[in-house]
Amino acid sequence: MQLAISRAREFVADATAARLTRDPESLATALERLSVDAERPHSVQPSPATASLFIVNPLGRGGMARLFATHPPMQERIARLRALRAKYVA
Repeated sequence: MQLAISRAREFVADATAARLTRDPESLATALERLSVDAERPHSVQPSPATASLFIVNPLGRGGMARLFATHPPMQERIARLRALRAKYVA
C-alpha cells in the first residue's frame, strides 16, 4: 500500500511541476533524456545498494519487482505529462 501511495505522489509531483512551469512537454522531454541516459553503460556498476542514488533505476526492474517499485515507470510518467499538454498550451 505504501509503495502505491509513493507512486501516486510521483504523478502528483509531475502534474504540479507541469502546472508551475506551464510546460509539461519540456518536463516529458527531460524525463526521456534521463531514461535514454540510464540505458547507456556507465563507468560505475550500479548495485541494489546504490540504485537509490540514481534518478532513473539503473537495474531495469520489471516483472514482479515492478510491484515493489517506489516510482512509476518512466514511460507512464512521460505519457501523463504529454496528456497535460493541451491544458497548458496558450
